[in-house]
Amino acid sequence: MPPLADILEEYELLDGDDRYRLLIDLGQQLDAMPDALKTDATRVRGCSASVWVYPTTTADGRLHFLADSNAAITKGIVALVLAAVQDRPAAEVAGTDIAAELAPFELSRQLSANRTQGVPNMIELIRTTAERLAG
Repeated sequence: MPPLADILEEYELLDGDDRYRLLIDLGQQLDAMPDALKTDATRVRGCSASVWVYPTTTADGRLHFLADSNAAITKGIVALVLAAVQDRPAAEVAGTDIAAELAPFELSRQLSANRTQGVPNMIELIRTTAERLAG
């Protein structure tokens, strides 16, 4: 997955349908999430589509999230959120203002409220997971 700054650079050059395509492409770049991890415990509440996020840690203590959604654009939004924090140390993720990192994308202006309503819940899940693991 490209860095968030690179995604934003491309995103700003696009409009409407091309932005949707970019989000869908991002979603397709997510690591495959095994169906066994798509449980009620990993489901993000408040999303109009089904979204699952499962945290893992790498050998060097970085957070790596597996995620999936049953809707292509929503999966792209998930990928965008994860691009802000993926493969970073838990303490760094806990201190990241993910909403501020995503603000330049103006998702609430580009997408329907249904598509973005679960984003705050996803951000909160990532933040609390990172805080817990940062200890």
